[in-house]
Amino acid sequence: MASTFHGLEIAKRGMSTQQAALYTTGHNIANANTPGYSRQRVNFSQTEPYPAPSLNRPQIPGQMGTGVQAGSIQRMRDSFIDNQFRGENNKLGYWSAKSQALSSMETIMNEPTEQGLANTMDQFWKSLQDLSVTPQDSGTRSVVRQRGQAVADTFNYLSSSLSAIKENYKTEIDVTQKAVNSIIKQINDVNGQIGDTEVHGYLPNDLYDKRDLLLDELSTYMNIKIEAKPSGSLADAGAEGKFNIYLADNNGNVLKDDAGNPIKLVDGTTKESYGFSIHYDSSQSDNPVSKIAILKLHQDGGGFDGFELDPSDPANAVNSLSSFEKFKNSSSGSLISHIESYGYKSDDGTTKGLYPDMMKKLDEMAFTFAQKFNDIHRTGWSTKELETGIKDGKDFFAFEGESAPTNLDPSGAAKGLIISKDILESTDHIAASSAADENGIIPADQAFAGSGSNAGALANVKDAVLEYGGATSTVTSFYQSIIGDMGVKASQANQMTKNTQVLAESALTRRESVSSVSLDEEMTNMIKFQHAYNAAARNITMVDEMLDKIINSMGLVGR
Repeated sequence: MASTFHGLEIAKRGMSTQQAALYTTGHNIANANTPGYSRQRVNFSQTEPYPAPSLNRPQIPGQMGTGVQAGSIQRMRDSFIDNQFRGENNKLGYWSAKSQALSSMETIMNEPTEQGLANTMDQFWKSLQDLSVTPQDSGTRSVVRQRGQAVADTFNYLSSSLSAIKENYKTEIDVTQKAVNSIIKQINDVNGQIGDTEVHGYLPNDLYDKRDLLLDELSTYMNIKIEAKPSGSLADAGAEGKFNIYLADNNGNVLKDDAGNPIKLVDGTTKESYGFSIHYDSSQSDNPVSKIAILKLHQDGGGFDGFELDPSDPANAVNSLSSFEKFKNSSSGSLISHIESYGYKSDDGTTKGLYPDMMKKLDEMAFTFAQKFNDIHRTGWSTKELETGIKDGKDFFAFEGESAPTNLDPSGAAKGLIISKDILESTDHIAASSAADENGIIPADQAFAGSGSNAGALANVKDAVLEYGGATSTVTSFYQSIIGDMGVKASQANQMTKNTQVLAESALTRRESVSSVSLDEEMTNMIKFQHAYNAAARNITMVDEMLDKIINSMGLVGR
């Protein structure tokens, strides 16, 4: 027979379970605006019926229900949508960082405007055309020198500004490295707390949310793959376990090092974390994480030449990638975008990157243009040469710096381009004339004046087909191709940023539809659980009245 107090126990269990649901609802409402919070629910389950099957069971018609219990408190989360969001968030991090880098470059190049290089060179060509008409006019020669100085200054400004932004990306890379390593270490710490809690049969929902928020942030910097490992012992069936975090490619596969070993960032089993240590030739970076530097980036000659072991602490390095291009071509994220902007060593040994490529093109343009201009300038006759009758062939442009640019290596040409000292000292050294005949003899009637045809030839350098880094083009067309290529890349980056942002927001919306807190829904649940609680309490009252009747009203017959 069931106990007389059987109904009281059922009602008590009902009140306790509905009370737990009310508390969970209150927790959801309190965290409605908490970043990364996932709404929670109490999973109701029936308690074991009475009697349990056995040989000595009481002979009653059937098993009777014994009430309800809170089986577990579970958060509402969809791991499939989480992976979708992180994949799109990773692409968004890459394209938004690249868009920002190109936007900064466009601001520096400042085309098309009156202050841009194209307009400055146009003004220079016009001044040379004016000089071809009046080569003997000192004012016109002064304008040519001034406009030439403006061209040199513009090249200097563009090169210096690009170099400054490039160095800023070195700082950005270092900041990103520290942020990534900090996130990895935090994930490892949370992993340990989750494992320690799950083994006792609990579901640490708030810790799950914290870990997922950190994983979302990490996915902005690089592609990651997550592998869940059970905590073991008394872990609940709904426990998410401890995570192993791997570096992944764009297809979601684990990225492997040169030896074929998977590159692991967090080991949930051993509770170890591994981080990036990006260092350069000039100095070694500090290691911000205890178990550090499975991936090493080494810089040489203005760019990274790939991942390698840290020679200062080889014992802590467990993975290596000899080629940064292998990493870049198979993965994405803002870290890769920053390195691409700063520059890296390609597999063929050349330095590549967004800013190094633009600086290289400017150097090729400045060197080829100045070299051709000087060649023609040396063939002409200046006022001084006409006066003395001595042909000394001075240059109009020159280069300053530690090493002069050459055909094989025009590096530094844009930064070091200047007006030659002779032209700065006197405009009479500008070779605007072609007064000499084919034998170099100056006719007496043309002395001190000249024909001005050499100034016209200098102006025609604008349309001369020259070789720029292996490609033939005019200086104007070459510069237009540089600006056009930059514009196309910037447009692509902006468009891809918008596209990936839409996809990331779409995935985020789907995730929030599953896991975010709806105050309307929570208020409905609160009313539902409150009524259930009141009903359970009323049931206790009913059982109390029954017991009162049995205790106080029965056995009075015959008294």
